Amino acid sequence: MSGHSKWSTIHRQKEVTDAKRGQAFTKLANAIIVAVRAGGGVTDPNSNFKLRLAIEKAREFNMPKGNIQRAIERGSGSGEAGQWEEVVYEGYGPGGIAVIIEAATDNKQRTGQEIKNLIERGGGNLAGPGSVAYQFERRGLLTLEKPQNVEEAILRIIDLGAEDVEEAPDAIEVYVKSETLEEYKKKLTDAGFKISGFELTMKPKSTVPITDAVASRILSFMEKLEEQQDVQKVYANFDISDNLLKEIQGS
Repeated sequence: MSGHSKWSTIHRQKEVTDAKRGQAFTKLANAIIVAVRAGGGVTDPNSNFKLRLAIEKAREFNMPKGNIQRAIERGSGSGEAGQWEEVVYEGYGPGGIAVIIEAATDNKQRTGQEIKNLIERGGGNLAGPGSVAYQFERRGLLTLEKPQNVEEAILRIIDLGAEDVEEAPDAIEVYVKSETLEEYKKKLTDAGFKISGFELTMKPKSTVPITDAVASRILSFMEKLEEQQDVQKVYANFDISDNLLKEIQGS
């Protein structure tokens, strides 16, 4: 993928800036609450994989331990919280790109309407369950710091059993089966690789190359969706060339 940027890469680079502003704590707390509830109220991260991932992400953003603990308590029902749940929306954006939106909310009607409005204002349309999901597959994603010899590193990673390895401008992205994410994380660590992040993701089975003016509309569309207070993650199947991305960003 060298020379091209998917939304997963663009989003990761954007997160670095967002983390400095400290505006993500509410969303991180909501993710923890939902993880506890989805795990049947289990508050031990060693027994609740989704919670462990949510806590790990919170720590990446330097979220205070007290905030994390309060979110866990709210998820277990020992603190004040509404009926938080995870909701998934599917739809299409500018240029016909497919999008999947994961949200955590205590008011499905409000969240659904707000997301519908954002999609339509962006030039897209909300679709029914399953209409977009078939274009993606659930995978574990590990982000590695780039070593000096990238080609050699990629060959070693493949030998360890990775499903797919891609070179991004700022990292090496390793995709594995979702159920083997932790196992593969340990393999890479033991092999001496430096892991900068790991998560469950929705990987597009194929991407749509974006080469014209609609690219800036797509990026604006994606950012507005992610800025919605209940949205946790947005996945899309577009691919923008690095040169076009730099042109849009004015660098």
